[in-house]
Amino acid sequence: MKRLVPYFLLIISYSLFISSCKKDSFITSPNAVVFVGADSIKFDTVFTSTGSVTQFFKIFNQNDQKLSFSKIKLMGGNASPFKININGSPVSEIDNLEVDANDSIYVFVSVTINPTANNLSFIVSDSILISYNGNNQYVQLQAFGQNAHFLQNQVISGNINWADTLPYVILGGLRIDTTATLTIPAGCRVYAHSNAPILVDGTLIVNGTRSDSVLFTGDRLDPDYVDLPGSWPGINFRSSSKDNVLTHAVLQNAYQAIVADSPSVDANPKLILHQCIINNASNAGILCTNSSVNADNSLISNCANDIELNFGGTYNFTNCTAAGYGNQFVSHQNPVLQATNYSQTANTTNSMNALFQNCIFWGSNGVSNEVFVGKQGVAPFNVTLDHSLYKGTIDPSTTDTVAVLQNQDPLFTLIDNNDVIYDFHTNNIAAPGTGKGMLTGFNFDLDDSSRTTGGLTDIGCYQKQ
Repeated sequence: MKRLVPYFLLIISYSLFISSCKKDSFITSPNAVVFVGADSIKFDTVFTSTGSVTQFFKIFNQNDQKLSFSKIKLMGGNASPFKININGSPVSEIDNLEVDANDSIYVFVSVTINPTANNLSFIVSDSILISYNGNNQYVQLQAFGQNAHFLQNQVISGNINWADTLPYVILGGLRIDTTATLTIPAGCRVYAHSNAPILVDGTLIVNGTRSDSVLFTGDRLDPDYVDLPGSWPGINFRSSSKDNVLTHAVLQNAYQAIVADSPSVDANPKLILHQCIINNASNAGILCTNSSVNADNSLISNCANDIELNFGGTYNFTNCTAAGYGNQFVSHQNPVLQATNYSQTANTTNSMNALFQNCIFWGSNGVSNEVFVGKQGVAPFNVTLDHSLYKGTIDPSTTDTVAVLQNQDPLFTLIDNNDVIYDFHTNNIAAPGTGKGMLTGFNFDLDDSSRTTGGLTDIGCYQKQ
């Protein structure tokens, strides 16, 4: 038996040698098995000249021998709007690339689209050739490009009227000067970069309509970012700002969508929100510090803090819905309405006057009381919930209530946290807020549907149809 040991070892050594030689040799058969991780790469809207997010795919050599790719080539070459990077090398073409047995390589793809005279979205395309052992495979590349007005750290002076022909992309920030007024027409689209707040020291007028609202959102429109909260800073109405009116504006995915700082400098509210939607802010939907805001027929939804009113101020919310539901993007942990007359950082108070009429304050199970009102000191304090529906196991302290509906589910049309789909209409025949509101001076809901038909007004931003 001892004589067999060297023979046995010889067989093993020989087998390892053969296996090693096989892995070091190249497979040349046209039937070599290669798996390409994508047959196409698509980019959603890319603004001209700003570049895109980088996508990638892998090419796998699934054989027990090395494989030489005779060519991997971006067919449009250096003139292509697309750029590729192969295993860390920024090239448009590479020849005779060796890949070990059962190994893979990465191909990264990005795109930058040059401006054209086209006002509409347009499509650019190219392809990547992968050649080996007489075989040719292609990965198709496609991007939707969009021209835009690009504003880099711009200051608005005088009275400026934007157009709706091209979107506006804000880079670095936009400031409306103290004596300036910026008017934005219906149908305009405003995309802000992650470091680009809109600072209002003067006046901002937004003239959206139901069919052509004005959109404010981040400038990353690829799938991983299009619904990401906190993708742009938001709009900040600062101490000198005055007479701001936003009509049919939609603010999506901000960090703090609306910030209003300091009282109004004239007899008008610092900010009026008329039929607006504020959604998916990572910190606050509406954040006010001793300011003045009137809002009607507006929806504030799925923000970490939907409405936060600090250090007093003057506020009127009529037929508004504030709703908070935790999902994969935003955690619902705070009441959708928080109103206090004191400073969070100093032991001082201000007067508070706030009326919430025909409003809904509701959210998911994480919060038991969706209205928090806090009073300190002896400054004048008047907070009223009038004909409003709210979730709460206790009445809000130091708050007057008139004909309120407490802990009655508003029966929103659709709440789907898994797919992040929400419809805050209350068209259910059993919706408790139907016909329970007061007639006000606002005759149309968020959808521009009449509130006066039949003489009964519903609670919330939508009128049942």
